Amino acid sequence: MQDDKQPSSISSVDNDNTKVLKEFKTPSRRNFLKAAAVGSAAAVAAPWIGNVQAQEGIRIRMQSSWQPGTVGYRTFEAWAKGVAEATSGEVNIEPFPAGAVAGAFEVADAVRNNVLDGQNWFTVYWAGKMPAGVFLTAFPMGLSLPHQWDMMFGAYGGFDIAKDLYRKQGQELLGYVHHDLNLIHSKKPLRSFDDFDGIKLRMPGGIVAETFAAVGARTTLLPGSEVYPALEKGTIDAADFTGAAVNYELGFWQVADYIIMGPPSTPCLHQSVDLMDIAVSRRIFERMSSQTQDLMHDLVAAYSREHYAAIQKANAEAWPKYREKGVEIIHLSEEDATRFREVAIPLWFKWANKDPDAARLFKVHLDTMMDPAVALITEDDIKDYELNV
Repeated sequence: MQDDKQPSSISSVDNDNTKVLKEFKTPSRRNFLKAAAVGSAAAVAAPWIGNVQAQEGIRIRMQSSWQPGTVGYRTFEAWAKGVAEATSGEVNIEPFPAGAVAGAFEVADAVRNNVLDGQNWFTVYWAGKMPAGVFLTAFPMGLSLPHQWDMMFGAYGGFDIAKDLYRKQGQELLGYVHHDLNLIHSKKPLRSFDDFDGIKLRMPGGIVAETFAAVGARTTLLPGSEVYPALEKGTIDAADFTGAAVNYELGFWQVADYIIMGPPSTPCLHQSVDLMDIAVSRRIFERMSSQTQDLMHDLVAAYSREHYAAIQKANAEAWPKYREKGVEIIHLSEEDATRFREVAIPLWFKWANKDPDAARLFKVHLDTMMDPAVALITEDDIKDYELNV
């Protein structure tokens, strides 16, 4: 059994499944359900599908952070259906949208308490459950491109650490899911670093909120379902939320005339790679055959690619719509980004030194950021700070 296998790498389940795994490896944008159907055919021939447990099926009640009607949730629903096909019914995922069973920030607790069996939530919400959670997804001025996160989790060993963190919470991490950069929608034109001073700003808590608070913003924590009403009523001036397409579908263009982004080098200063995850309760994971445990990691890796492609395609169609509605897209300057980094770096180390797990995971981030192919920071940038590993 290969509990710790990286979700981004594909290993053979058995000889009969070679064809489906080739489908996952193919770089072209093939429909995920096509691959799932091939996996179904391969699984029928595999002896491990014939046992009583597989015939009965393992039902997983899994809640997503995506709201119904969005491209994110539609893609999640399609993936859930594909899992049943790919495992020939051994695993059946019953999908739920955001808030259907548990509150936005309480999904992990619902999985721990057996109210849900699995989660597909925004990984940033782990920050409220454990200090190391802030380094499971993007944080201000950290790793800024999806492939850099693949390097951190894969080449530098971050996925093994993440696995350990989830197990301490009673969960099995099946994989991370690439989503998008996050946008700030604002009722006011914020054209510089200094303009954030005094702004009432919704942020997802943790190091992200603390960074903007250090800039002078008055931050507040709201679940996604409350962001639109708060902007509409003027309870907040601006809000971080997901990417262009989903935010357009949620109607943010009706309540905020401005989108605030970083400079061309760093289009998002605070959550440039907003990951989601898929994890299940350990009690559910241990019921699966070892081959299906491996296959579930492969299916999540395939889903990440399909999800990211679907979101980016929808984004490309959404940007012109914002302009048609009169929404102004404001890019902050490179100088603003530099000042923002100066505020963020001390907070990196503050959060990393909260406990050994956070320090261990952040060390992997530092190693990745200083990789010559990434080169986000140098030794000089962090010479005044100490990491208590």
